[in-house]
Amino acid sequence: MTTEHLKPADYLKKILTARVYDVAVESALEPAHALSQRLHNTVLLKREDQQSVHSFKLRGAYNKMAHLTPEQLKKGVICASAGNHAQGVALSAKRLGTRAVIVMPTTTPRLKIDAVRGLGGEVVLFGDSYSDAHAHSVELQEQQGLTFVHPFDDPDVIAGQGTIAMEILRQHQGRLDAVFVAIGGGGLISGVANYIKAVRPEVKVIGVQMNDSDAMMQSIAAKKRVTLPDVGLFSDGTAVKLVGEETFRISRKLVDEFVTVDTDAVCAAIKDVFVDTRSIVEPAGALAVAAIKQYVAAHKTKGETYAAILCGANMNFDRLRFVAERAEVGEEREALFAVTIPEERGSFRRFCELIGNLPGGPRNVTEFNYRISEAAQAHVFVGLTTHGKGESIKIAANFSRHGFAALDLTHDELAKEHIRHMVGGHSKLAQDERLLRFVFPERPGALLKFLSLMRPGWNISLFHYRNQGADYGRILVGLQVPQADTADFDEFLDTLAYPYVEETANPVYRMFLQS
Repeated sequence: MTTEHLKPADYLKKILTARVYDVAVESALEPAHALSQRLHNTVLLKREDQQSVHSFKLRGAYNKMAHLTPEQLKKGVICASAGNHAQGVALSAKRLGTRAVIVMPTTTPRLKIDAVRGLGGEVVLFGDSYSDAHAHSVELQEQQGLTFVHPFDDPDVIAGQGTIAMEILRQHQGRLDAVFVAIGGGGLISGVANYIKAVRPEVKVIGVQMNDSDAMMQSIAAKKRVTLPDVGLFSDGTAVKLVGEETFRISRKLVDEFVTVDTDAVCAAIKDVFVDTRSIVEPAGALAVAAIKQYVAAHKTKGETYAAILCGANMNFDRLRFVAERAEVGEEREALFAVTIPEERGSFRRFCELIGNLPGGPRNVTEFNYRISEAAQAHVFVGLTTHGKGESIKIAANFSRHGFAALDLTHDELAKEHIRHMVGGHSKLAQDERLLRFVFPERPGALLKFLSLMRPGWNISLFHYRNQGADYGRILVGLQVPQADTADFDEFLDTLAYPYVEETANPVYRMFLQS
């Protein structure tokens, strides 16, 4: 039987007889209670993040390798991968007692290299990209007589991934309206679609891609495989420039719909999964959840049941800072603005009072960056909590009506990625400046207390605050205090009673901020 002639019924048989449970477990299908309540639909999470290698990839890799002949296993296997497939192949080879050569780009993080080596894989580092590594793996395969284990474009790999759908339908036999599946090369969705359409064809299979890595969607639209010139790397688990021949054929016939999501939506989804499970999935693992939220908002559904496959949790720890930063904006629970205020006494306080009296109730300040730069006006970068999508435009308009010209930056990539961290610098206007680090209690009125206790003659020349999710906030303030007011300033600090450290003599301040 050739690949071209495999039908859903053929794949059904391959899935039912797939050998995956020597290395994989039947992962849980759990309701996401908080997310379901918020969306007014039932959301079920298929926990492939809980596999031993924290990804579904070991299913397909092992099923492929378990079907090799004794002669092939004696020579060994090879693959090219910088991520989850590499660990799946290495673990499967260890279980089957065969040699596994894993070709990885030289840019692969040490964490992933060590993980593969820890499972017994022979790591070969080559090239700067996956394409370079793949080309080298083909050369090594021919030289050493190894069997290539493709990450997605192989019927046995596809069948192994299809066991996930078999488990979902066995674990949940009630109403199921759609299953949402992340797409990289297409192996997972090909297996899932084949099983669901053979057993319960009324259940929709919805494919999800990043908006900057949508090779499958572009290929379906063009009715032929399209090679992307470049792909975004935030969701590295789905960053594939060219989908497989077999996966394209299957997806074109069996997938009901496709959805794209952006980086902010995925960060928000990672947070949603954490809130419900206390687990952190990688970006690719959260794609399905992001798509469900987008689908519900677009179709205004209620009372339906959706399953999301959490396909991986191999997240680099240092990426969590970025995810946390963008999650609130992705959910539009935070809005960002550039606001122009008059550089005059009391304007800063008037602006803070306006924030406290916005329509719909007061908003918490999540971020405030300001550096004195002009004599006539000041530009501040402000983050505020919101109650839902679409509020940022209304808030900006409200600021402008009250004399504070505002620019909505909520969807501005430059502002979100860079400008928010670069507000500041030297200023010739910042004479007699003293720099202090404060710890403010995270409660309404903390900033206004600070402003009300200040003497009218002292001017705020620098202000930096970012909410850290704790019950206190760390704030950097520059205050222009004449030498003659030193005693009064010390009394102000005692009355304020907020913990502080004076940084006026700090060499970093003098190098980057002091005039």
